[in-house]
Formats: sequence, structure tokens, C-alpha cells
Amino acid sequence: MRKLTYSQAISEATVQCMAADPGVFVAGEGVDDDKGIYGTTRAAYERFGASRVIDLPNSENACAGIAVGAAAMGRRPLMVHSRADFMFLAMDALVNLAAKWRYMYGDQGGVPVVTRGVVGRGWGQGATHSQSPQSVFGHFPGLYVATPASPADAKGLLVQALRSETPVLLLENRGLYQVEGDVPPEPLPVPFGRGRVARSGTDVTVVAASLMVYEAQRAADLLAGQGISVEVIDVRSIRPLDDDLICESVAKTGRLVVADTSWARYGFAAEVAAVVAENVPDSLRRPVRRVTPPDCPAPVSSPLEDAFHPDAGRIAAACLELVGGDRSAVPRLTGVTAGFVGPY
Repeated sequence: MRKLTYSQAISEATVQCMAADPGVFVAGEGVDDDKGIYGTTRAAYERFGASRVIDLPNSENACAGIAVGAAAMGRRPLMVHSRADFMFLAMDALVNLAAKWRYMYGDQGGVPVVTRGVVGRGWGQGATHSQSPQSVFGHFPGLYVATPASPADAKGLLVQALRSETPVLLLENRGLYQVEGDVPPEPLPVPFGRGRVARSGTDVTVVAASLMVYEAQRAADLLAGQGISVEVIDVRSIRPLDDDLICESVAKTGRLVVADTSWARYGFAAEVAAVVAENVPDSLRRPVRRVTPPDCPAPVSSPLEDAFHPDAGRIAAACLELVGGDRSAVPRLTGVTAGFVGPY
């Protein structure tokens, strides 16, 4: 199969969905410029022009309201936020309107707004530009939240979103845009709520989302040298979450590490731990370990950023703690893969 980068896969899905459905349009700050949101919207602008790829001002709440109104009138808006942190300003429209519309009106039709948000560390962006808000939005019923890790899923989940009747939030880590992978040429949808086994293993399960899937796989490579077999689960979507796949893996390995780019308290890592505790508690041989940023806002300086964000070394250390491996290897592993996908 041919290979595309993560950004090329998103671009291709956008163009294919716009060509198939004239109701789909793209809107957001900078979607029409030369960079095109890391190369994801430029091809659509060149093909369909400013009438369907619309540059918008910095007014996130108003733009989200416009999208909800357009969806209510039968259009398929694809909103793009180059910094997902500012989506907090759009929460009223997304959470109080879009997420609840179908329920409040007795299943008489929803407002299928699709929103893309860019998350993750950058180049010293500090506390207000380095957040991953998947758990915040994932808390609310009626709104799907996905964190595609592979190029194929970046395309397939976007295709599924633009064909769905449920409002969807797709969070893309900026560290993934240059990652390459096999991507089918057809616009094949990837269903929400179905994770994938990114790597099979028998000794410990690592459940991860987005960029952490790759860090978990690198940790698994490092631990294989010590004879430790790590299974990596890519959840694909935060809501709905594939509880069955997670529990099946933990029932097999008896140990669980959860890796996330956002904080541990009240977050995705806490939810996964709760799902396991409620469904397969007797399978756990050791307590769950969560690998997340420390409980403080993100710093600005590059060395502090490296210390703040979780990586393969910390995932490997958590796995070693659970299986009783050689802890002397941990200092050597820490920080090995920081920034491995290129500039953030």
C-alpha cells in the first residue's frame, strides 16, 4: 500500500469528502494560507476556493455558533483550530448546543459539526498553548472525541466524522504531521469506539492515545531487550472508548500502564484505570500506573518542556516497576525518544 504523511492523509480525506458532498465546507483561521494548517487544508483551498474553504477571524465562540447554525440548515461544517487551547472559548456552542441537540429535540436530527484541533508541545509555547483537552470535551455525552495516531486513522476517522450525524472533535498532535504510514486511496471510514492493538504482548498492557502510541511502541522496543513483552493499545477515540479491547488486554497481561499527553487527575488515564477496576479487577496483579505530565502548567524553556512531557523512557520505567525488571536501565532510557517525530 502507498504511504502518506499524517498531514497528507488529512488533506486527502478533506478533498475527497468535499468532492463527494457539496455541503461540506472548511472554516478556520489560516485555512487558506500557504501553510494550510500544517499542509492539511491547502489542497482543499486550491481545488474549491474561498467559498468552501473560509478564513475566519479569532472569535472561536462565534465561529462555533456559525458552524452549529450551518449544520442545523443541512451543511457539513469542518472547523479547524490551529491551537486547540482556544477551543475552550467554543465550549458553549459545542457542549451546550451541538452535543445536546439530538437528545433535546427527541432524535429529530442533530447538528453534525466536525471540529479539528491541534494539540501538543511546540517550541516553548508555555502554559496556554501546550494543552491536550481531550478529557474535558470527552466528559460530555453527545460529543465524540477522537485522537488519531496513525495516518490511516487520521484519514479514516475524519471520513467517518464527516459522514456521521454526531458532533465530532478530532484532536491532532502537532508532533504527528510528518509521520508516514500506509493509507488506502479510497475514503474508507474508521468507526469510533474501536481501538486497535498497535503491538501484541503478554507481560504488560500500555493503553495510549495519539502521540503516546508511538512512545509506547518505542518503550516496548527498549524493553524487549530485557525479555519483557509489552502490548500497546491505541484507543483511537476517547469517547466512545473501546472498553472491551482494553479489558481483554489487561485480562491477558495482568498489568496496566496508561500513557497520556494530558494530566492524570480526572483525565483519560483515570478513566481507563476506572474501566479496568470496574470490569476486570481480579486480573490486575499490580496497581495501575499512569504516565502523564506532572500536575502543573506547561513550562516554556526547552529543557523544562523535555522534563514536563512524558516519553518512552517514563513508560518503560512504569512497565519495569510492574514486572520487576532491571530498574538500573531506567536512567539510560529516560528521554530517548523525546521529539523523535521532528519539530513540534
